[in-house]
Amino acid sequence: QVQLVESGGGLVQAGGSLRLSCAASGLLFSLASMGWYRQAPGKQRELVATITGIRTNYEDSVKGRFIIFRDNAKNTVYLQMNSLKPEDTAVYYCNARVWEDQGFDDYWGQGTQVTVSS
Repeated sequence: QVQLVESGGGLVQAGGSLRLSCAASGLLFSLASMGWYRQAPGKQRELVATITGIRTNYEDSVKGRFIIFRDNAKNTVYLQMNSLKPEDTAVYYCNARVWEDQGFDDYWGQGTQVTVSS
C-alpha cells in the first residue's frame, strides 16, 4: 500500500521561504517519478515540479524560485520554495507515479496548506 505523507506547509510572508517534505512508503521509491502539485481555491490542480531520477521539470512561474530534490535513502522528496509570492498560496500535494508494464499508477498525499501573505 503506497502512502505519501507531506509536511512543512504553513504561513509565511511574501519573499520568505518554506521547505515541503513528502515521505513515501510502499513503493520502490528510487524508480518512481515524484512530483508536487498545487490547487488554489476555485482553480484546478496544477503541476509545480517533478523529478524522475535526476531529471527535473518546473512550471514556468516557479522556475528559479523552487527546487525539487529527493533523498532515495530516506524515501523522501522535497520542495524548497524561495521568494514566495501571494499567488503561490495553495494546498500542495505530493504525487508518486509508479510505472508498470502497461502504464502507470498515480498516488497522492493528503495535501499541506501553504499561505503567503502580502
